[in-house]
Amino acid sequence: MDSLIKIRRDLHQIPELGFQEFKTQAYLLAYLEGLTQERLSIKKWKTGLFVKVHGLMPEKTIGYRTDIDGLPIAEQTGYPFSSTHEERMHACGHDFHMTIALGVLTYFVENPINDDLLFIFQPAEEGPGGAEPMLKSAEMQAWMPDLIFALHIAPEYPVGAIAVKEGLLFANTSELFIDLKGKGGHAARPHETNDMVIAACALVAQLQTIISRNVDPLDSAVITIGKITGGTVQNIIAENARLEGTIRTLSPESMEKVKHRIEALVRGIEAGYECEAVIDYGSMYHQVYNTETITREFINYIQQETDVQLIECKEAMTGEDFGYMLKEIPGLMFWLGVDSPFGLHHAKLNPDEEAIDVAVKVMTSFLTYKGNNM
Repeated sequence: MDSLIKIRRDLHQIPELGFQEFKTQAYLLAYLEGLTQERLSIKKWKTGLFVKVHGLMPEKTIGYRTDIDGLPIAEQTGYPFSSTHEERMHACGHDFHMTIALGVLTYFVENPINDDLLFIFQPAEEGPGGAEPMLKSAEMQAWMPDLIFALHIAPEYPVGAIAVKEGLLFANTSELFIDLKGKGGHAARPHETNDMVIAACALVAQLQTIISRNVDPLDSAVITIGKITGGTVQNIIAENARLEGTIRTLSPESMEKVKHRIEALVRGIEAGYECEAVIDYGSMYHQVYNTETITREFINYIQQETDVQLIECKEAMTGEDFGYMLKEIPGLMFWLGVDSPFGLHHAKLNPDEEAIDVAVKVMTSFLTYKGNNM
């Protein structure tokens, strides 16, 4: 545990944004080079890595994926090992995820199982999305796993607990950017302008009616506008405004319906406020859908073979691009309890490091079981 905690703290100090994880990749490679190389094969992919641990008598390949990027957040934890990168933080627990992956990988280098294991160190989970292009890469196509697993830290659950469910775990998500362009002018002569602050405010209010009036009440969806920018100074009517937000739905069909309604409302704003509008959906993530049979097997194993508390949870509106991998490969993702009073993407997120040991023990045990049994 001491060595793993040191790794976590080292990684916590060097968070990097998507496809900029150069120091992170170098750190991971340096660690891997210190392991016995007899059963290791390593391939780079952009700022990520594929690491295969060759089995004794392989009949299948089991994948384990971790994400490696950080967020554009100024850390406020007060840790002595706080981020050394200004306005960057591992505020979603990817430092934990990488450390756990390295712990599991190291165990299997020293204690090989029958089947091959493929550890995937994936960049850009927070954006613009690394899972889908990594899945399509020649490197992964050559080493395509038969099963795949991943975890995500959960501040709301205690250390010693994991939460999972069959089927839908994380929502379909899409970024949302809307740019409005009208006609600016002097604040004293509003009749000569087309005010984009007014248009933006009207659009924000209308977007919320999609959830209340266009989505089945028994379904779920979210539209959040988290940022609005517009104008230049207090006495000039704004010629431009920009809305930035996110869409989350529990089905791909609902995502398409929500987008259709957004486009209709934006066309109405163009007509009503005599302006031009451009919609950009940015990064879109497929839902995380756990394979039912594998998830039930995992649940039964945890309940019967470990002392970990198993919580069968509900689906969440969070997004994760691991969904693209599960779309093509059977497997699952689960929540790992880390007992932090501050949530994901919070500047004071402080997960309990004891959870690292829990996760490494669970995954080495379960992967040993899976890798030695057809």
